[in-house]
Amino acid sequence: MERNHIIGFVLIFAVLFMWSEFFYKPTVVKKAQEKKMADSLALAESKQLEAAKTAEMPVLKDSLSISATDSSGGAEMPIQEEFYSLKNKLSEITISNKGAKISKVHVFNYKKIIVNAAGNEEKTDLYLLEDPKNKFEYRIESPQGSINTGLLFYKLEEQSENQIRLRATLPSGGSVVQTYRLRPDDYTLDYTVRLDGVSAQKDIVLYTENYLDKIEKNYEYERVFTSVYYKEVKENADYCSCRSDDLHDSKEKAVQWISYSNQFFNSTIIPSAPFNTAQLETVMLQENSEDLKLLKSTAYISASSMIGKDFEMKYYIGPNEYDRLASFENHLQDIIPYGWSVFGTINRYVILPLFSFLNSFMGNMGIIILLMTFIVKLVVFPLAYKMLQSQAKMTALKPEIDKLKAKNKDDLQQQQVETMKLYNEFGVNPLGGCFPLLLQMPIWIALYRFFPATIEFRQSAFLWATDLTSYDEFLKLPFTIPFFGDTLSLFAFLWVISTIVFTYYSSKSMDLSANPAMLYMQYLMPLLFWFMFNKTAAGLTCYMFFSNILNIAQTIIGKNYLFDHNKIREKLEFNKSKPKKKGGFQEKLQEMIKEKQKLEIEKAKNQKKK
Repeated sequence: MERNHIIGFVLIFAVLFMWSEFFYKPTVVKKAQEKKMADSLALAESKQLEAAKTAEMPVLKDSLSISATDSSGGAEMPIQEEFYSLKNKLSEITISNKGAKISKVHVFNYKKIIVNAAGNEEKTDLYLLEDPKNKFEYRIESPQGSINTGLLFYKLEEQSENQIRLRATLPSGGSVVQTYRLRPDDYTLDYTVRLDGVSAQKDIVLYTENYLDKIEKNYEYERVFTSVYYKEVKENADYCSCRSDDLHDSKEKAVQWISYSNQFFNSTIIPSAPFNTAQLETVMLQENSEDLKLLKSTAYISASSMIGKDFEMKYYIGPNEYDRLASFENHLQDIIPYGWSVFGTINRYVILPLFSFLNSFMGNMGIIILLMTFIVKLVVFPLAYKMLQSQAKMTALKPEIDKLKAKNKDDLQQQQVETMKLYNEFGVNPLGGCFPLLLQMPIWIALYRFFPATIEFRQSAFLWATDLTSYDEFLKLPFTIPFFGDTLSLFAFLWVISTIVFTYYSSKSMDLSANPAMLYMQYLMPLLFWFMFNKTAAGLTCYMFFSNILNIAQTIIGKNYLFDHNKIREKLEFNKSKPKKKGGFQEKLQEMIKEKQKLEIEKAKNQKKK
């Protein structure tokens, strides 16, 4: 490898690391400035809101109080905000009589981790849709004027263990009825809305705003994997950008569902008949904001489907469990960020079934990762066998290569030409060990997305790692290293060490005398990737470490026990005696080396003339 190639590789990785660092987090100075500005704005806004509430809204016993029309007699009466709950074994859903909207959902089987003042992790109850700034409202244009159901106060009309019905009477006549029924042992609500005695001039608008909370320890991962997803009729699921402000418009296409998805949880609206159209929006918030992101949607519903009849919807609020989402049979499981194209296919139809099979009879996620590593190694062993066989052939040719080095010790270019002739003569492909490695790359890239997207790994501990979907914080550093952070992931460190050991064993059979820089690059690459993997999901770095251990064992066993070196030598001698075909990759490569050698000689002559 030439100096320019080395410089090129170094520059590529430098750009990658700089992009990764500066894309996800601004500099410390910028963060401080943003925090100062945000705190100032928040304080000013808080004072304005307090002033507005004091001036415009009467308060009754610290409860929200406004005037509304009593359905029984039309008299003005104050109404306070009240809350009702629906509960099963999985969750408790709290519904407010203001706007008849869900005010919070307590998910029982999952926890949120916070870091206390002492720097220790604490598990607390996990709530979804709990932000008071959230909106879920219908906007109706009627002959009597505009109606916003989010501003109405509803009366409880019916309540049972798993169902409530709320009705709001409109000042101009008519009413709005909303009904929630929580299914047993499920995170799904059967939800209906109906307009009685109301006419509408246009499509009815369902407008939502969701301020998503920060739930996970690894804020950077959570932010990247959070967005609003949607599915148009007869189209694949789509989503707004996860990395910047984005707005999608389905235009004239009907929309089957809209999902507001965190890394591991979602709230999804599934209408019985598709929305006519919809606009979806992701709004990025400042990194020091108390909220993760703001997700918005505007969906259009035909007035005829709601006036005088129940418009039915399913409302799923819960974890991104693949089987639960797939049971809707509308591709809702595609909100789990397993990736698209070939990588998403590998995750959904190869890695996930394998994981589900192992998880069905084993609960320790670390052991499952070890078994997955072993099974994947067995599956790709034919490729690894080719690589080991190529290395064994190179080892068998080492004496001849050493002779060529001694013969052309002062001419590296001639060494390369003679070495390629030798490979061609004995029928050895010097790149035979590289291609099997490249064919395994899609699996590794797919796994990069699999571990931080699979909820079963969330907050699952293994050895020193407390959460396999986040980085393992083995050591807290007293300082911050640029592009690296202020923590040390032990799994990432072990991967680096094991990669260097594997490189040592695998490079023994490689002739790198003509390109010594190539050997240095093999040792430098793990150190460069260390900066990238230090904040990667512990499940992935754990898998990579296990994979390296198996690679080292495979290489040692292969070299010492798998191949008969005498038979390999006999095979090479037989290849040498066979007539050689013209053309082929090796001959082209040899011609390229000769041409390069010729250019170098001409260049040297021109320099002498000058």
